[in-house]
Amino acid sequence: MVNLITGPKGSGKTQQIIALANEKVKSSNGNIVLIKKSHRDTCSVNFNVRAICMDDYKDIATLEELVGFLYGMVAGNHDIETIFIDGVLKQADITIDSLPTFMQKLDKISKQNNIEFYISVSAERNAIADIDNPAYNVLS
Repeated sequence: MVNLITGPKGSGKTQQIIALANEKVKSSNGNIVLIKKSHRDTCSVNFNVRAICMDDYKDIATLEELVGFLYGMVAGNHDIETIFIDGVLKQADITIDSLPTFMQKLDKISKQNNIEFYISVSAERNAIADIDNPAYNVLS
């Protein structure tokens, strides 16, 4: 399942993602991963959440490379239960127009590997194409 947290910049999506990750790690039997653009706000992330800052991986510049990175994580760790991606439009070259393609790829990874995704998007719900797809769950 791909869960979306939408809203304008500054509406608290990052705090919501971190809170969800911190809650999820308490009841999870597997690993929880949080992908952020920078190290900012990572001090409030539970120590048991694997925080990945994409600024440390600057060569991952395209949507396809980011998807490959996700597949590599999953291949290297079969215990991943949930992946949180904060500020998805800041990751690689993902735009509001390419977001539906990225979400389709996440849905495929999710179904193949039984991994739940949560992504935050700095956009209003009605600006995101294909958001009403039953494979996606919009949280805000």
